[in-house]
This record gives sequence, C-alpha cells and structure tokens, in this order.
Amino acid sequence: MRDTIENTVAYYDPDSCDLGEFTALIDQATRREQVPHAATIEKNIPIYDMADLRPALEGDQTRRKLMAEWAKVLRSGAGVVALKGAYADKTALDEATRIYDKIIAEEKQGAGGAGDHFAASGANDRIWNSLQKLCEASPEVYLNYFANTSIAVVCEAWLGPNYQMTAQVNLVHPGGAAQQAHRDYHLGFQTADVSASYPGHVHDVSPILTLQGAVAHCDMPLESGPTKLLPFSQAYRPGYAAWRREDFRALFEERYVQLPLAKGDAVFFSPALFHAAGANTSHDIHRFANLLQVSSAFGRAMETVDRDRMCKLLYPLAVRAKQTNRLSVAELSAAIAATAEGYSFPTNLDRDPPKNGLAPETQAAFFRRALVEGIEEHAFTEQLDQMSSARMA
Repeated sequence: MRDTIENTVAYYDPDSCDLGEFTALIDQATRREQVPHAATIEKNIPIYDMADLRPALEGDQTRRKLMAEWAKVLRSGAGVVALKGAYADKTALDEATRIYDKIIAEEKQGAGGAGDHFAASGANDRIWNSLQKLCEASPEVYLNYFANTSIAVVCEAWLGPNYQMTAQVNLVHPGGAAQQAHRDYHLGFQTADVSASYPGHVHDVSPILTLQGAVAHCDMPLESGPTKLLPFSQAYRPGYAAWRREDFRALFEERYVQLPLAKGDAVFFSPALFHAAGANTSHDIHRFANLLQVSSAFGRAMETVDRDRMCKLLYPLAVRAKQTNRLSVAELSAAIAATAEGYSFPTNLDRDPPKNGLAPETQAAFFRRALVEGIEEHAFTEQLDQMSSARMA
C-alpha cells in the first residue's frame, strides 16, 4: 500500500492487474529492525513468543509499542504475525475441543454437516458461529477461552477498541484437500463482478475493517496442512480483482509458505493476504482450528431499520411501476437500493448458507429477481419471511 488513496484507480478489473508489480511486492523481505519485539523471523513471518511478551500486555507503554508494530506488519509488512503460545494454559482449548467435537457430531446427524468457503464439500467439518455455540454449551469454558490478552491485543492493534468477535471451527481430516488461493471477507466473499463494482478506494478500506485469525487446537506439522500464506501480498491494491486469475494463483502456489503450529499457537493476518488452507496429507492428524474473524466497530449503520416491512410495502408498487413502464430499470434499482438490505452479512450460515461458496442471496438481489421473474406478492412476502428467519441467530 505504498501509494496514497488519492492515487487509487477508480475501478479495478482483472485484466488490468500486473503480475510483475505483484511479484515485486512479494519479493520483499522482513528485516529484524522492523520487528524488534519478535523472537524470530521464519519465512518472512515474524514470530512472537507470548510467554515473554504476555506480562507486557498489562502495561500501556509496551502494549502500545507492540500494537503499533503489529499494525505496521499487517498493513505494509509481511501481512501476518504468528503468536507462539498464545494460550499459556491448554486446558481451555481441550475443553472447547471436546464441546466442539460434540457439536460437530450433533450437527452432522441433524443436517449432514456444514459447507466451507473455497474448498470442496466434504473436505472438512465446519461449525458456523462457534463463538455463540461455545458460550451456550458452556459459559465457563467460553469465559476461560476468550479471557486471552494476546488475542485481545492483536485485535485492538488492527481494529482499535470495541471490535466484534466471530468465530468458525474448521476441522480438516487426513486426506482433506487444500483450498484455492483467495482473499477474505469483505470483498473476498463477493463474486468477481460484485467485487469489481466497488470503487478502488473501497478496496483499500475493506481490509482494515476485518482481522483474520486462527487458533491451533492441536499440533499442526506441515503435513497436516496449516494455512498457506503469501507474505506481502496484502499490499497489492488490486488484489481483490487479481486473486481469481490463474497466473496469480499459479504464482501463489510457487511462492506460498507454511508455518508449523503447536497447540495453543495462533496466527493473525490481513484479510487481503493471499492465503489458502493446506492439504492434510497426514495419516492420523485431524487438523483442528478455530478461525477468528474480527470486525471493526465502525462497520455499522447509525439507525435500525425494518427493511423487511419496507420491502413488503414497496413490492406491489414496484411491480405496477414496472408493468406500466412508469419507472425505468435503473430507477427501480435505485429505489430497491434505498429500501432492501444489499449485503449478505451478518447471517446465520447454518440456515442461510453461501451460494457458490461465497455469500447468500441478499434481500436486494431477491427483490430485483422477483421483479424480473414476476413473483406473486404473497410468494414474495413468504420468501422474505423465510430469509429473515434464516438470518436470525
């Protein structure tokens, strides 16, 4: 992100992405003086020994210096930090793992298991909203699990205070295939066309609104397939347009790195970092990670609005306006944008799963589709109610 936002291209598209410019970025190296608090640097990724640093997290001065260092690494450095021994006591991890194993078994009996982003169906077991499900299953275990200053400080370093935590368990069994290289939420969970419709400056803003993390619930040697990471790739500003291109994905496969993790370690990275879960080529390791997706407090509207009710009131009028040609397609689309929810998240991904591996259909997209397909008013209302129910926690 060496350029200023003022120099941002108005819109990014895959054809304009420059593999040479991308290569120059990932050719960088992490220098020791850039990460003075790191215990070591492995494969350009700074490793922080939390056994040594944890006492400093209680004091403002050292804590601020460490947060500033982490923020710089995530934004313009390697894009990823590894926290060795993020959990000093593994008891909370083991207790949470037992609860999550039970939840996985129950959900597989009830609905056949959950799907995954960017990986073949059946390659793993997934628990959506593992945050709430752990809290409901055992508030005491949940308390011990998230009373973790290492996690809190890295989240605050990137997002500032008042961040919002979500989590999803990913359990990859022996033989589980690797994911494709990708970027993550927000723009990474949109189709190529939708992503390209956002102006360039939004591509700059999106990564600073979310932090990705993974807590290792078991030892993860390289053969178990820990996350494949491409240091410095988050700095390529058109990356949300580039990551689907075959030449960029091929370069990722040539250049990615992986870090073995021990139980209780954690990694955190910019959602703009090119990354992918690795293939589990082991014979007996069930790779268990709790994936943390943490959001900025600023990603919220000022008022609550009952958009379901507004859509139901507007739909019959929009149908008549379309039938009589009183309003153009563009004019109707403008009215829908002001009325309906145009974003897929947050949602309950157990009941409202991603479409094509990305995002559920939005209320606005359904409204537009209903007009095109001539859906009757009662059917439109019923579908809105089903969508609303599916989104509820």
